Amino acid sequence: MKIIRSLALLLAAITTLSTAALAQPKASDSLTVTMKALNGSGEDGTATVTQKGDNLEVVISLKGAPKDVAQPTHIHIGTCGKINASPEYGLKNTVNGANDSEVKGVKLADLMSGKYAINVHKSADEIGTYVSCGNIVAPATK
Repeated sequence: MKIIRSLALLLAAITTLSTAALAQPKASDSLTVTMKALNGSGEDGTATVTQKGDNLEVVISLKGAPKDVAQPTHIHIGTCGKINASPEYGLKNTVNGANDSEVKGVKLADLMSGKYAINVHKSADEIGTYVSCGNIVAPATK
């Protein structure tokens, strides 16, 4: 009886650890994008892009952002130096330098295999003015 109880506890522990490991994204399922200020905005920071099942989570953190201004934010085809003006995927507005968005049905691997950039606009009224941008690129292999 004691052996069966010990085996049951061991099995429960293995199951718990396996479930926890599956819940954590692999390093290859997440990418940190450097966001660089544009047009003298001072809005530098990062965007962390993480694959969560079939969806993509994008978390942006910018320093130097204006207070209480909703800044339209998108993923565009192209690079920060040569971006397609039409957004490919919409994100929530960045407010106070923060954004936490989910893009349904998009794979990080697909974005890293092409040329895509995350772009933050000054405001809805000044949509043509970009204030921060970061290229989504696969990390260099060692």
